Amino acid sequence: MNTGIIPSTWSGYILSALRVITGLLFLAHGTTKFFTWPATDYFPAPVSLFSMMGVAGALEIVGGILIALGLFTRISAFVLAGMMAAAYFMAHAPASFFPIQNGGELAIMFCFVFLYLAATGPGPLSIDAKRAA
Repeated sequence: MNTGIIPSTWSGYILSALRVITGLLFLAHGTTKFFTWPATDYFPAPVSLFSMMGVAGALEIVGGILIALGLFTRISAFVLAGMMAAAYFMAHAPASFFPIQNGGELAIMFCFVFLYLAATGPGPLSIDAKRAA
């Protein structure tokens, strides 16, 4: 029985849309670190691959692409959820207990969206779904 505004038959497609958008947003964090594109004040020059930010940027690029495509989604999302939890506790939590004060809201949001994708899978519009069929 569907009592919501959005038909429950759309849930898989909305999950796929959440995955694609999240992957593309995450990818942008990696491209700004390595290619300074799109340009931000946080990374005015490319980071070194062999730095902590470089490793994070590599995971953001590779993971963002895999998540957006829906390829190896569950394992990729699980790794990225862990990465974002570590990023929160290493970079944000020491500044303040409250995420609104320490700038960690996005890290928390990415962490839990990735955890959700690791649990649910990529949705029907994904390479993983096509490979399983």
